[in-house]
Amino acid sequence: MALIEARGVEKSYVVGTQKLPVLRQLDLVVEPGEMIAVVGASGVGKSTLLHVLGGLDAIDGGSVRIGDVDLAVMKPDELTAYRNSHVGFVFQFHHLLPEFTALENAGMPMRIARLPVRDIEAHARELLQRVGLGERLAHKPGMLSGGEQQRVAIARAVVARPDLLIADEPTGNVDPEMGARLIRLIAELNRLGTTVLIATHDRALIESTRAREMRLIEGRLLEMRAPV
Repeated sequence: MALIEARGVEKSYVVGTQKLPVLRQLDLVVEPGEMIAVVGASGVGKSTLLHVLGGLDAIDGGSVRIGDVDLAVMKPDELTAYRNSHVGFVFQFHHLLPEFTALENAGMPMRIARLPVRDIEAHARELLQRVGLGERLAHKPGMLSGGEQQRVAIARAVVARPDLLIADEPTGNVDPEMGARLIRLIAELNRLGTTVLIATHDRALIESTRAREMRLIEGRLLEMRAPV
């Protein structure tokens, strides 16, 4: 069974009196364990696509299924619980909670799942150390740079070992050295079975992870390259 199956997806926004189509009869099938990189010009709708596939935005037409779950028929609380248990998100805007430390933010999905505090702190600490933030655990978001906040967001996205990681430009706010470290972490998660769907302009990420590359153009996905 495919992990993600999107069929005939339609999504538009209303700007003033104009209806702006973003996704048009879009199809995508993602198998468990795949890594897919979605590329395309800025403003073409990559973020919208990720939000739709992760169940954050409703669609206007078509269907989106994750495993055997039809996102359109789930109640809001069911969808929230499903996302927290099975999907990790990395956004262009970090959405960290300002009153919590880096360690607390990174462990938040496990806290919501009511896992033991000791397990939460140990796993979140390990991930933050791996992304170079071992000395910043007690710092709140306002004390961190944009790149550091991005690393906290990535640790938070993967702390609960989700089935699916959805990331919007995960290396876009960090220097090349840290970008390479984040790429290795994402690739390792993928090797361990996490399905990864990324919107990116980072050729190094695409090449080093051997992702299946797809281009979003005029509302549809065009296969550019299958993984080697």
